[in-house]
Amino acid sequence: MIRRLVALVLILALAAGLFVALWPQALDLQRQYPVTQLVSFRAIAGGVALIAMVVVIVLGLVVRPLRSITASFAVLLLVFAAVSGGIQGARGLGSTDFTTRTPTDVTVLSWNTLGGAPGPEAIAALALEVGADIVSLPETRQETGVAVAEAMRVGGRPMWVHTLAYDQVSSARSTTLLISPNLGDYAVALGDDGTTDKRTTAVLPSVVATPVSGEGPTIVAAHPVAPVTDHMDTWRSGLDYLAGVCSSGNVIMAGDFNSTLDHMAGLGKRGGALGVCRDAATATANGAVGTWPTDLPPLLSTPIDHVMASRQWMPTGFRVVTDHDDAGSDHRPIVAQLSRTGA
Repeated sequence: MIRRLVALVLILALAAGLFVALWPQALDLQRQYPVTQLVSFRAIAGGVALIAMVVVIVLGLVVRPLRSITASFAVLLLVFAAVSGGIQGARGLGSTDFTTRTPTDVTVLSWNTLGGAPGPEAIAALALEVGADIVSLPETRQETGVAVAEAMRVGGRPMWVHTLAYDQVSSARSTTLLISPNLGDYAVALGDDGTTDKRTTAVLPSVVATPVSGEGPTIVAAHPVAPVTDHMDTWRSGLDYLAGVCSSGNVIMAGDFNSTLDHMAGLGKRGGALGVCRDAATATANGAVGTWPTDLPPLLSTPIDHVMASRQWMPTGFRVVTDHDDAGSDHRPIVAQLSRTGA
């Protein structure tokens, strides 16, 4: 009797743990340590569950008295792996199809450059290759951004450069945003001291550029801090800030969000993933293709880099750039094509 009770408790404990790892948003745990970290790598979690399933099956075959509990464990682990795979499949395992670009479409490139590690020439070459109108470069200093813009100008695609730096000690505390003059004149709000050091997301800056004329989208190069143990509250407040920026109006937002769609659950409204902004990757069947780290294959890494846009824009193409994994950054670049909806 006691053995059966212990077995039941263990089975229920495993079921509860797997449920939290599978869908933490049901209990509002998606932004709580350590669940945040656990749900970041769904594909790996599913693979580990399959391996664990094999182990418990073998254990049950070897140790006969454990067959009942190991069989229950195996079923739970199999269900977890299958549902995890289903969620990944529903979000999209990759589609690089782009519709034919129209004159009013906007192409967005985002790349956390790890301090400009790929070099201005490589960044500019990719931006020119994809025909970027907006380039979001987290962890990129102003001088690198200027060099990228100069190379793009030589390549026939001039860009305005906007950088927000919280200090010059670490390149991670700089974010640079390049915007094509074809989109109009943009300005970044000034801080109290008259510089562009206006605090946005804490620890790491996000550049918020608004059209001078008042016409056109607000453009954001996003970079909230990562959800490490010491910065969980700051990470949450960063996501809240970005959701607030995209709470209404015309917005295009791109960058390293240090968050997957699971982490953003509860921060969207009216169908948006974050505020009213929709995730371009998920809208184009690419939501499960990972961008960090480049040491892992795309379908095993985590999709924390995003292009998001409000309802004035429809994603008509998206891809995670997988042929720059040896360029020096630990993030993969992402490219999105957005078409005006007239909304």
